[in-house]
Amino acid sequence: MTGIVALYIFMLAAFTGYEVISRVPVILHTPLMSGSNFVHGIVLVGAMVALGNAHSPLEKTIGFFGVLLAAGNAVGGYVVTERMLEMFKSSKAPRSAPRER
Repeated sequence: MTGIVALYIFMLAAFTGYEVISRVPVILHTPLMSGSNFVHGIVLVGAMVALGNAHSPLEKTIGFFGVLLAAGNAVGGYVVTERMLEMFKSSKAPRSAPRER
C-alpha cells in the first residue's frame, strides 16, 4: 500500500467517523462510549501484538508508545463513561437508620 492510498483511507475514515458521531442524539452518548471502550480494548490488543512482533529498536519504541497510548485511551474512556453514568444517579442522600435514644 502506498502512502497516498493510506492517507486517503485515513481521511475517508476520519470524515465518516465525524459524520456518524455528529448525528448521535445526546441520550445515546453513554452507550456509544461504552461501545467505543470495547474498540479501544481491541486497539490495545493489536498494539501489544505489534509490539510482540517488533524486532528493531525503532519498531519496539513505536510499539511501546502505541501500547502506552492505547492503554491510556481505554482507561480514559472507562473513566469518562463512569462520570457520565454518575449524572444519571439520584442526588438524594441515602436515608440513615433511625437513632436509638
